[in-house]
Amino acid sequence: MTFVRYHVRHETLYQYDQVVGESHHLLRLTPRALPWQRNLEHHLAIAPEPPVRSSFLDSFGNRITKIDFTAEHEYLRIISEFWVELRERPKPSAAAAKVPWETVRDSLRYRADRKFPADHLQATAFRFVSTNVPIDSQYAAYAREAFLPGRALVEAADALMRMIHRDFSFDATATETFTPVGQAFKARRGVCQDFSHIMIACLRSLGLAARYMSGYILTHPPEGKERLVGADATHAWVAVFVPDFGWLELDPTNALRPDLEHITLGWGRDFSDITPMRGVLLGGGGHEPEIAVTVVPEEEFASLYGDGETYLEELST
Repeated sequence: MTFVRYHVRHETLYQYDQVVGESHHLLRLTPRALPWQRNLEHHLAIAPEPPVRSSFLDSFGNRITKIDFTAEHEYLRIISEFWVELRERPKPSAAAAKVPWETVRDSLRYRADRKFPADHLQATAFRFVSTNVPIDSQYAAYAREAFLPGRALVEAADALMRMIHRDFSFDATATETFTPVGQAFKARRGVCQDFSHIMIACLRSLGLAARYMSGYILTHPPEGKERLVGADATHAWVAVFVPDFGWLELDPTNALRPDLEHITLGWGRDFSDITPMRGVLLGGGGHEPEIAVTVVPEEEFASLYGDGETYLEELST
């Protein structure tokens, strides 16, 4: 079976305008353990060193690291580094790929006397309105071009993914982290987070279950250019529930099904459930994070990082 290995380095730096007296943060920076993804090694370095650090799973099974500071500090630097191994993701069987989307929708509908199978019951949590994903007739109307009567869910979801890729322009200046979905939908432009939220809104507005996927994607430098440290970013895509298979992943930003170049951190109902870093603090003034992400294949690691040091000692400088 084909497999690939990647090294990922995700650095976040906050330089506060004012001293922070106390702060508390939740970090979602540990890759998921999945049948097709193996976490080989993970280091999480934090400076200043938090006096309290703990780890637990959230309701979606994502690993969270909780850090608490009770002493004053002027900056916060977090470096997450890991090696991960990916294998080819499974594909729906011929039978699962032929199920009409209306059949799947009806199987997820609530009825007082209905007993849901365990996988359907889990999927229903991803059917409804969430913090950043509305349900509205405008999204259902847009999706109808792909979701024709009697069309197989897998085929229709693929078509919707390609429609979004066709109709929406990637524009990093068009939206911000919490730009409403409706604004990006109307403007027909945004980034991977927006396209994922829009696709999820379309699927849920049709009565289907869809979740927000968070992680990284391998980028390819322009021809003749070298890979640069810190030039990548986090990535978002979508998964739709397919009975007798599970969750089919779809990347509307790139119009493809994720496989050997998508690394999964975790998932939730939308971005608000799976933000890489979230916290509250007393003080700090104005501050914007400096974020640098590097995803590098195993065979390029030595040429990019020299002798292979993990940079963790940088925290003491």
